[in-house]
Amino acid sequence: MNSKTPLINYTEKPDPELVDMAREGDTQAYDELVRRYSRRLHTMLCQMLRNEADAYDIAQEAFIKAYRCLRYFSGRSAFYTWLYSIAANEGRSFLRKKKKENNYSINNDEHGDALEKDSRLADGDLYSDPERRAQILDLKKKLIQALDTLSFKHREVVNLYDIQGLSYNEIASILNISEGTLRSRLHYAHKHLQGLLADEMENFS
Repeated sequence: MNSKTPLINYTEKPDPELVDMAREGDTQAYDELVRRYSRRLHTMLCQMLRNEADAYDIAQEAFIKAYRCLRYFSGRSAFYTWLYSIAANEGRSFLRKKKKENNYSINNDEHGDALEKDSRLADGDLYSDPERRAQILDLKKKLIQALDTLSFKHREVVNLYDIQGLSYNEIASILNISEGTLRSRLHYAHKHLQGLLADEMENFS
C-alpha cells in the first residue's frame, strides 16, 4: 500500500501561514501569494507609473525582491502592506531614473488601455449598455486627469487610501509619515479633486 502525501489546498491558507511555508522553501505557497496580489499590485503601479508595461515589470521586480527578503518580514503588518512598500519604493526609484533620463510622461496611452480593461472587469454588467459604458469611462478618464494635477505626494495618498483601501495606520507606516500629516494631505487632495470634478459628478447618474 503506497502512502501519499496529502494535497495542500493553498487557496484556503491565510497569508501568514503561506509566508511561513514559503520561508521553508515551498514555492507553491509563494505562488499563491503572487496570485492573490498580482492584479492589485499591478493596478496600483499603473496608477503610480501611468504605463501598463512598466507597472507589470515593476510588479515582477517587487515580488522577486519580496521573496528574497521574506526572512526580514516580521509579520507586524499585513503581507500586502509590506509588499506594497517594496513595490512603491521600486516604483519611486523607477520614476526618479526616468525623470533623469527625461523620458517620463504623465500621459500615456497604455495607461488608458489599462484603465479601460480594469474598468470593464470591475464594473461588470454596467458595460452591457454602450452609452453607460462610455459615461463610466469618460468619468474615470476625467478622474485620472484630475489626479494628474495633484503633486506626487498627494496623488500617492489618494491612491493608497481611496483606491487601494489601506488604513491610515498602514499608509503612515508605508510612507513613514505621521497620521496627522497623512490626514492633512488627504484633506487637501480630496478638496482639490472635488472642486475639479463637481460638475462631472453632478451630471453622472
